[in-house]
Amino acid sequence: MPVAGETICVTGAGGFIASWLVKLLLEKGYSVKGTVRNPDDSKNSHLRDLEGAKERLLLCKADLLDYQSLREAIKGCQGVFHTASPVTDDPEEMVEPAVIGTRNVINAAAEAGVRRVVFTSSIGAVYMDPNRSPEAVVDETCWSDLDFCKNTKNWYCYGKAVAEQAAWDVSKEIGVDLVVVNPVLVLGPLLQPTVNASIVHVLKYLTGSAKTYANSVQAYVHVRDVALAHILVFETPSASGRYLCAESVLHRGDVVEILVKFFPEYPIPTKCSDEVKPRVKPYKFSNQKLKELGLEFTPVKQCLYDTVKSLQEKGHLPLPTHSDDALRIRS
Repeated sequence: MPVAGETICVTGAGGFIASWLVKLLLEKGYSVKGTVRNPDDSKNSHLRDLEGAKERLLLCKADLLDYQSLREAIKGCQGVFHTASPVTDDPEEMVEPAVIGTRNVINAAAEAGVRRVVFTSSIGAVYMDPNRSPEAVVDETCWSDLDFCKNTKNWYCYGKAVAEQAAWDVSKEIGVDLVVVNPVLVLGPLLQPTVNASIVHVLKYLTGSAKTYANSVQAYVHVRDVALAHILVFETPSASGRYLCAESVLHRGDVVEILVKFFPEYPIPTKCSDEVKPRVKPYKFSNQKLKELGLEFTPVKQCLYDTVKSLQEKGHLPLPTHSDDALRIRS
């Protein structure tokens, strides 16, 4: 598909996934309009440093709740990647902006006549269902149980599910071509200067702040794969519906084991906080839809390694003083 001269709008361009999207889109020759709260803020300078940014990146001041600002940003674009979303446990701050913001983006996209909108949802909109059999395979047909999310005060998953539902409703109503990517917990190298929520998940095991690990499981995926998945579903005319973006499901015990192998010099916890109950088994999932589009997933071991290396390089994690790794880095 020809990309020369095509412009893509990426909402929340300074975020973890969005920064990678901007990077890969620029590398592929697209022009990018990235929405940010404040284009002059130094925390967006990593975007300006990307290859091709000087020529083909425009940062636009926009707010998800300000329709006019979104309209301005999306004008002249052939595609929109809507990645911006509040991440908070406060239902007021999570749900309304997520839903209204999503409606605004899709309406503005319709007005601009874009070819396709790719919406970043989450596994949170997919797997929170207490009635699902442990043997069931989690795939694109699964939806989180909203009452269960409410009752357990899981406002992140609730907000993600409601926002994705709103995206489907609005796009059907006004005839916008929508495709959704549902990533699991995203790891990998940071482009942005700050540590985002999903990276804290690994960082806490390296700093000594977590003394034990939980008896629970989590699905993981590399940030580059998530960005590639967005571009793949945008560029493939036949792509439709939802795409679960996951590489593997690991018990926290497996995660710390991998970290200890790679980085034995950090105070990584080796005890489970719950040694009474049986070890939780990983759930089954299908990432077949993305594999059929040609996405090759990065192994989770590589994700964890890349994450820690990036935290060291960015100064979020002290370099070990006596290790081969430290010597390799210096030499």
